[in-house]
Amino acid sequence: MQLRAVIFDVDGTLVDSQGDIIASMAAAFARAGRQMPERQVILSMVGLSLDVIFPRLVPDADAALSADMVRWYKESYAKARLAKGSELSSPLYPGARDCLNALQAQDSTLLGVATGKSRRGLNGLISAHGLQGMFLSQHCADDHPSKPHPSMLMAAMDDLAVAPDRAVMIGDTSYDLDMARAAGCWFIGVSWGYHDTARLDGADAIVSDFAMLPAAIDRVLETAHV
Repeated sequence: MQLRAVIFDVDGTLVDSQGDIIASMAAAFARAGRQMPERQVILSMVGLSLDVIFPRLVPDADAALSADMVRWYKESYAKARLAKGSELSSPLYPGARDCLNALQAQDSTLLGVATGKSRRGLNGLISAHGLQGMFLSQHCADDHPSKPHPSMLMAAMDDLAVAPDRAVMIGDTSYDLDMARAAGCWFIGVSWGYHDTARLDGADAIVSDFAMLPAAIDRVLETAHV
């Protein structure tokens, strides 16, 4: 039996966290006395690390202000999570849990996460949704360069002892796609996330429903070894 790795992005792929993301951005911009960019501009950057996002959103800010805005964002996000609970503030997309359960049940499939979230945010989300033990490899923004740098994916493949040609990244953004390509592994895009599928040009497959994902993974990895 040849093992394979399926590595998931989180925000915009497994969970819909845009409400808390926008609210936390609004809090950070208000404290900075700056006008917040349009919603779609912010969502287009989801997946990057916060220390990369804020200098892009506020290019005239100095390093101190950017660092403050990162901290204010995190404080607001943590308060929202405590107030509502991650299960409500960042709900799983329809079909996500069934898909994860089906993949986990496959003896040859190992699951991982590569996300721009903080370790605290990722741990809270996994706990809230009862996903403990689901992901054998978990890598986040606290320990790696921002996407699309391949560090997170390379570390995940090392954790799982799976070669790049047996690994597939599942994500909703061009940053996920570029990270997968940089790591030498496959990429399947999802249509329900924060980037239009036009930005996922070059994906090995794109799915519009979680029910389609297991078969798409099979096709992509089987094609790789024809």
